[in-house]
Amino acid sequence: MATTDGTTIIGESILISGSLNGDEDLTVRGRVEGTLTLTKTLVVEPTGIVKAEVQVKNCVIAGVVVGNVTASESVEITKEGRMVGDIAAPRVIIVDGASFRGRIDMGEVDVEGGERTRPAFRAPPAPVARPALRPSARPVPKPEPKRVEEKAAVPAKPPAPPAPIAMGAVKRKVIVKHK
Repeated sequence: MATTDGTTIIGESILISGSLNGDEDLTVRGRVEGTLTLTKTLVVEPTGIVKAEVQVKNCVIAGVVVGNVTASESVEITKEGRMVGDIAAPRVIIVDGASFRGRIDMGEVDVEGGERTRPAFRAPPAPVARPALRPSARPVPKPEPKRVEEKAAVPAKPPAPPAPIAMGAVKRKVIVKHK
């Protein structure tokens, strides 16, 4: 169904399977499976489910998207939105309460020109082999015992915990704290 403002709406009871291409905004309230390519904006409403490889100008996700999304301008996941897949866009907004699992590629910044290059998915880099730590060849001198003078008993501060040891490649997890 097309509206007067140039937006096509896929209703809640509709399932579209295959390749979908268009030059206007699309609102999904039903299901779309396959590939979806638009020159304008995709809006996935809370009742909408998109299981597709998506290429659009802008994408607003308030429903469910399973698949990779590539946008030339922006991708936004609202608090009702859930997405599993990779995002490639110069601007990504993930609102507090949204659910996302995947990778984000916002392009690389040209330091001199200040412009971003277009995001492109690459295979993750191979882990770098690190040499094992070797004990020092020089003997470490032992500190001389210090003389303790008797003074009034002052409680000593507990020792600081040891610094963490680098363990090579470590997975990182982003945690959003609610205020």
